[in-house]
Amino acid sequence: MIGAIRKDFPILSRRINNKKLVYLDNAATTQKPKAVIEAISNFYLNHNANIRRGVHTLSEEATAKFEEVYKKTAKFIGAKSVDEIIFGSGTTEAINMAAKCFENSCFWDKEGEIIVTEMEHHSNILPWMSILDRKENIFGFSNVKNLKVIRINKDGILDLDHLKSLLTSKTKIVAISHISNVLGTINPVKEIVKMVKENSSALVLVDGAQAVPHQKINVQSLGCDFYAFSSHKMLGPTGVGVLWCKKEILEKLPPFLFGGGMIEEVYFDKAVWADIPHKFTAGTSNISGVIGFGAALDYLEKTGLSLIEKQEKELVSYCIDSLSNIPGLTIYGPLDISKRGSVVAFTLFGVHPHDLASVLDSYGIAIRSGHHCAMPLHNKLGISATARASFYLYNTKSDIEALVAGIKKAKKIFKV
Repeated sequence: MIGAIRKDFPILSRRINNKKLVYLDNAATTQKPKAVIEAISNFYLNHNANIRRGVHTLSEEATAKFEEVYKKTAKFIGAKSVDEIIFGSGTTEAINMAAKCFENSCFWDKEGEIIVTEMEHHSNILPWMSILDRKENIFGFSNVKNLKVIRINKDGILDLDHLKSLLTSKTKIVAISHISNVLGTINPVKEIVKMVKENSSALVLVDGAQAVPHQKINVQSLGCDFYAFSSHKMLGPTGVGVLWCKKEILEKLPPFLFGGGMIEEVYFDKAVWADIPHKFTAGTSNISGVIGFGAALDYLEKTGLSLIEKQEKELVSYCIDSLSNIPGLTIYGPLDISKRGSVVAFTLFGVHPHDLASVLDSYGIAIRSGHHCAMPLHNKLGISATARASFYLYNTKSDIEALVAGIKKAKKIFKV
């Protein structure tokens, strides 16, 4: 099965530094199957036109292809309606859109409090800080006293008792990652949402960038109010993201961007917004990207999320067992595989993660190094950076064996 899947990804046959490519940077972006590449190419070769604005054949074809992806996306995450799906450029824009619309809505007041976690990606911290501090300047934010942060324990698990203690009548939104892009921790979103709703009137936003590609998600079952994720982390092209939001909330939110496509009527003294979700989509969308994303969804549906999740659990277990046998190597996050996604971050004593990544690259092995846009988390861990291996449906145990061999070679090079 894996052999057949790998044949669908042309780049995996590439050689790096005359070595077979071992791609272990899937948390940053995934490779694209031929079906996605061909869908984008086919659009430009045969259907290229702007959508919703023309009555000619090409425009109608492009519009039909684009609108079909709304249906696929809603089905993929269990949304009630296509009206709850908003396309943007990625998870970052989706969260920013939610934050800015939220700030100008009936759900927010200036004395409100916002709760995030210690493990959040910067994209799920900074937009909320911008709401709390309207005096931001070139030096950043200075007044964010109403930002509350949920602690993690030594195993990288959220302290839910601490969350409960932070919830008050002033809490307006709780923003959490579904799966940490560093620790790999799978947060119990359903349990968290239940706790938030029982102890406050706050809304809950979930950063699902590391979850949707790897496990079956049903936003209705989770009970959250917003859910954001990216196309490029699930076989689709870059420049496409999704913000899902409950219809009854979207109807109360004002738009964030203004321009063509998001209006019904415009006069010099008033404007009438388009119906949801279109009132949140100003300007020309990334048409080819969304169509490519639709092809990625088809590919994942055909392969099966349950198969992908099962395979990744086996890979992560094998990776942790293999890395644990390397002297001087520290793994971060829960070691219980049931609580971890397809990410393994680690450090090697005496070798900076960037140096380790460079050595591995010389052997054709691609990993990520740095703070992974989670600097507060790394500060909490007392380190400046980690190396990170992350897996997807086309990875194999031989990839992990190559990683381990590469790390051992790095140890010899740096004499540690």
